[in-house]
Amino acid sequence: MLDINKSIQDPARFEHDPEGNMAELEQWSPHFANRVARLEGIELTDEHWKIIYYLRERFRAHGNDDPAREVLHDLEMKFGEANGRGYLYQLFPHGPVAQASRIAGLPMPPHTADRSFGSMM
Repeated sequence: MLDINKSIQDPARFEHDPEGNMAELEQWSPHFANRVARLEGIELTDEHWKIIYYLRERFRAHGNDDPAREVLHDLEMKFGEANGRGYLYQLFPHGPVAQASRIAGLPMPPHTADRSFGSMM
């Protein structure tokens, strides 16, 4: 629960890590999610919220040990329906794992941004 007195006494308590993830996962709220989503150009719908809450519950149950590929596979199985991965990218154009995790206030799963695959740039 947010304690405004703690926030006033120690403003660094609610800062983010270098990747933009919340330092304190308990401080996440739907208000935070809406703010991050607006900054990323997304208006959250019921479909977005289902994925966000699923990721938060998954994190609570399993931690952050599963690689991004496995998280994406879980999202596809649960929410992809007939449209598969394309549907997830329609909801979160910058990546259903990375962008949804940011909005959910969660740290990125391992290998979310794996630079070992090279680039065309």
